[in-house]
Amino acid sequence: MIPATSGKKSYQGKDLTSINKNDWNRLRKDVQIVFQDPYSSLNPRLTIGEAIAEPLKVHGLELSSTNRKEKVVALLEKVGLSSSHFQRYPHEFSGGQRQRIVIARALALEPSFVVCDESVSALDVSVQAQVLNLLNDLKKEFGFTIVFISHDLSVVKYVSDRILVMNKGQLEEIGDASSIYNHPKQAYTQKLLAALPKISF
Repeated sequence: MIPATSGKKSYQGKDLTSINKNDWNRLRKDVQIVFQDPYSSLNPRLTIGEAIAEPLKVHGLELSSTNRKEKVVALLEKVGLSSSHFQRYPHEFSGGQRQRIVIARALALEPSFVVCDESVSALDVSVQAQVLNLLNDLKKEFGFTIVFISHDLSVVKYVSDRILVMNKGQLEEIGDASSIYNHPKQAYTQKLLAALPKISF
């Protein structure tokens, strides 16, 4: 989204600073994002069925309206909702349910890479655990990679194989999730861990 001033950005061996428009379109299909606030991520004028089907239309996938609906219903069921929710609007759902809806929408295009940007921070702890368990289950089933961005290292550890700790845009520490969480080497990482509430997932 922001032009690079130095360094290199690459995905699956391609330099993202020099790819063409067609490559960008393919990349946008393959890389999806789940935002912190699901309500702001959803158009209040669209039913959730329409919202989840929208990426399929945008990317011109050859699906009839019947097939699109079947796919959307299957995705709703995968995230713990049901076909009866298809015609309902975002305001009719709780925060945890809305997050499930935007996860379903992110998976509609069958991406290989999903960015979760503070995607459980607005939820209470019990709902956080449900959504994190869902993400772990979906990750195994669909085989996508998650980059999970959060200030809460206990949450990051729960969904991650590796942790990268950043401080003011600079890399502080990187390594196996258990090692970083249980044996942090850098003072900043130690400070983040010390600030965590005594709750674990």
